[in-house]
Amino acid sequence: MKYPNQVLCLLFFLFSTIVFAQKEINNQVVDFFSDSPIESASVYIKSTAIGTITNADGKFALRIPEENVSDTLVVSSIGFSTEKIPLDQYDESEPIYLVEAVASLDEVVLEAEARPETGNDIVLKAIEQLPSTMPDSSYIQKGFLRHKERNKKEFKWLIESAISVYDSSYAVPAKKHLKINVDQMRKSYDLRDVDSLFTYASYLNQNSTVRTNPKNLKRSQVKTALLEKSIKWNDNRINGLQNIFQGKLNMFRNVDGKKAIFGEDILKNHQFKLDTILVDNERKLYKIEITKGEDYVGLDTKGVYNEGFEAKGWLYIYYDNFAIKKVEYELIAASQQQKSRSKRLFDTLTNHKLVISYKEYKDKMYPNYIYYETPKLVNVGYKPKNKQDEQFAEQFNKEERYYYTIQEILFSDIVLDHDKIEAELEKKWDMDIFSPKAYNKEFWETYNVLLESEDEEKMIQDLSKRASLFKE
Repeated sequence: MKYPNQVLCLLFFLFSTIVFAQKEINNQVVDFFSDSPIESASVYIKSTAIGTITNADGKFALRIPEENVSDTLVVSSIGFSTEKIPLDQYDESEPIYLVEAVASLDEVVLEAEARPETGNDIVLKAIEQLPSTMPDSSYIQKGFLRHKERNKKEFKWLIESAISVYDSSYAVPAKKHLKINVDQMRKSYDLRDVDSLFTYASYLNQNSTVRTNPKNLKRSQVKTALLEKSIKWNDNRINGLQNIFQGKLNMFRNVDGKKAIFGEDILKNHQFKLDTILVDNERKLYKIEITKGEDYVGLDTKGVYNEGFEAKGWLYIYYDNFAIKKVEYELIAASQQQKSRSKRLFDTLTNHKLVISYKEYKDKMYPNYIYYETPKLVNVGYKPKNKQDEQFAEQFNKEERYYYTIQEILFSDIVLDHDKIEAELEKKWDMDIFSPKAYNKEFWETYNVLLESEDEEKMIQDLSKRASLFKE
């Protein structure tokens, strides 16, 4: 009788090991009083970098490694109370409710040390503190990238990848000391119908001494291989990962860079207004409005007129140590030249939308979630065959022609161990997100990804029906 029991115990142990090798939890984060979903709430395992954020429906999915299944789940959102739930007591049959929590300016206790009082002074103080609040030693972050491109009707392009980002520290220039690698690819659907002669003309104008007008080009005169080369060149130039991490859009990491967005001219092209004080994860947080300054903002992109903008948005800065928690930033066409260009080419005056949130880990602030949206010029759609079709063509082209690109990155792991970092750096690194790679099913079964909203998931499913997953 003992032998069967031993066998049963062994089977139970093996079964438990398999089941708990990784645990996945799914739930929704909801406002307690309004019963409405809370978007972009932070969901993570206490004292680790393992986590995710909620989607537009307030829902999340999180895969938890075996060694963390007895830890505590922390759920927080700016302006709400924080919920801390031991995972062995977690019940996903009920939503996770957060209660709104606001600390007004009048409730802030006066301190002996003089503190900045205006929005401008608070932001300048936060920038001054970056050397102490940002990472001061090398690290690697592991994350998930979703790259989407769509017109006003449907998705046309989707890339989902696992990426690694290496940074030696805040103190050195990102262009020389920050590297990006595309580790794995989950999806690669490309159903764009783009008139690439415009891109090809730009490629020639940027890479040769001869100026080319796209109106003078004919598709039959251009080799397909050259078109593909120019498209890839333009994709990397406009939407490559280096723009997000090594360029001006990484505004706090690269604050010391040439013509940085939040550089020495910050108060010439921005003004900051203190709105209120909120609560985040049981800490007070300044909420500061970003408004236009006297001068225009520009990104100084080679070969693209990326100037003449006004800034708007919000900054969230911790009250105690002035660490940047989150930035929501938009660049709106403001100069007459940029207004005309943006409306004509993109049908919008908003050229750039950027959100970067940070997570505190071992007393330093690491990027946690990045959202970047920008319009993109293409020349597609219905072409009228006669004058009777022109009225229909105008509306059709408006829906088909204007594209925009969204890039989202969720970081779910931070590597600080020097030996592990050195081992990773010995591998070949490649930041090209546009070259398809083989699909590794086992890898994706254990990797944390961004959960799409229900509406977006339907559009992605529709796109997947019209394309197939790339496999070598």
